[in-house]
Amino acid sequence: MPALATRTVPPTTLDNPAGGAFGLIFTTLPALLRLTCGLVGAVVALSVPGSPVEPALLLPGVAALTGWSLWYAHRALRHGITPALVAGDVAVTAAACLLIPVLVAPRVLPGEGSWIAVLASTTVINTQATAPARLSIPAGLLILATYATGAQAAGNPTEARAHATTLLVQTACTAMMTGVMRRRIGRADRAFVEHQRLTRKALVARAARDAEHQHNRDLHDTVLGTLTMVGLGAVAGPSAAFRDRCAADLRTLVALTDVGPVAGDGPVPLDGRLRLVAGRLPELPVSLDLASCTVPAGVADAISESAYAALSNVVRHAPGARATLRLSRDAIGVVVEVADDGPGFDPATVPPHRYGLRESIRGRMVAVGGRADVHSAAGAGTRIRLEWPGVG
Repeated sequence: MPALATRTVPPTTLDNPAGGAFGLIFTTLPALLRLTCGLVGAVVALSVPGSPVEPALLLPGVAALTGWSLWYAHRALRHGITPALVAGDVAVTAAACLLIPVLVAPRVLPGEGSWIAVLASTTVINTQATAPARLSIPAGLLILATYATGAQAAGNPTEARAHATTLLVQTACTAMMTGVMRRRIGRADRAFVEHQRLTRKALVARAARDAEHQHNRDLHDTVLGTLTMVGLGAVAGPSAAFRDRCAADLRTLVALTDVGPVAGDGPVPLDGRLRLVAGRLPELPVSLDLASCTVPAGVADAISESAYAALSNVVRHAPGARATLRLSRDAIGVVVEVADDGPGFDPATVPPHRYGLRESIRGRMVAVGGRADVHSAAGAGTRIRLEWPGVG
C-alpha cells in the first residue's frame, strides 16, 4: 500500500502589492484629471473670447491642448505614466503659460481662475504624484516661472505673483504628501516581503517535519515492527508468513526511495482497502464487519495504514489474541474500529519515543483532518477508533 503523500505549495511571491496599488491609483487619477481639465478648459477658453485673443491663434491652441489631454489620458490608462509622458505634459503646459497674452482674455486673467491657471495647477499636481521628487520639484518650479512670465507679459503682475505663490504651495504640499506616501508604502511592501519569506521558511520546515514523521511511521510499521516480533519470540522458526512479511517490508522501503507524483484524490472503496490490510497479516485471526464506503485516495491510505499499524500491534504485543475490524458511517463521518481481546495496556505509560500510537496511528489521521482515540486497560483488551469527518 503506498504511503500517504503530502505536498505543501508555498504562496506566490508578491514583491510590492502596496506599491502596485499606489501606482494604479496615481496613474488613473492623473489621467482622469488631465482629461477633465483639458475638456473643461477647452469649453471655457472658447466661451470667453476677447481682445487681444484672436480666434486664429486661440482655436489651434485649444485644439492642440485638447488633443494632448486625450492622448495623455489614453497613454496613461493603457501603458502607465512614463517619464517621457510627464516631460511632454510639463513642456506643453509651460508653452501654454508663455502664450497667456494670446490665449487668455485680460478680463478673466485675474483671480487665478483662467483656464491656463487651472492647466498649470493640474500639471504641477500630476507631476508631483507621478515623478520622483528630484524631477517633479524642478518641473513644478518651471511651470511656476513660465506662468509668472506669461501673466507678467499679459500686463498683470498681481496675477503673476498670486498664482506663482499658489503653484509654489501646490508643488511643496503635493511633493511632501507623495513622498510620505511613498515611504510608508515602501515600508509596508518590505514588511510584506519579509512576512512572505518567513511564511515560506515555516512551510518548508513543516514539510520537512511531515516527511520525517511519515518516514518514521513507515519504518515503524515495517522493519521495526518485524524486528520487534522477532525479538519478542513471535517467530519460532521458519515461516512462510514471516518471509512474506519481510518481502512486503522490503517493497515498502524501496517505494520510499521512489519520489513519484502525489496520490490522486479520486474516491476509492475504503472497505476494499481494509480487506487488503487484514490479508497482510495472515497470522492474526481478524473478524471483518465492513460497510461499503468510498473516500478520497489519500484518506483511504491514511485510514488503512493506521488500521494496519493497530493490527500489527496486536500481533506484536498480544500473541494469540483475536481482533475485529469494523467500518461504519455515522453522524461524524467514517468510523473504523480495531478491537482485540488481548491483555490490554495503560496508554499513559507509553514512552514518548515510541512511534506506534503517536505517529503511525494518531499522526496519520491528523494529517488528513481526522482523529484517533485509543481505549485500553490492563486485562480489558484494546479498542482503537479512527474517525474522518466526511463520507464519499
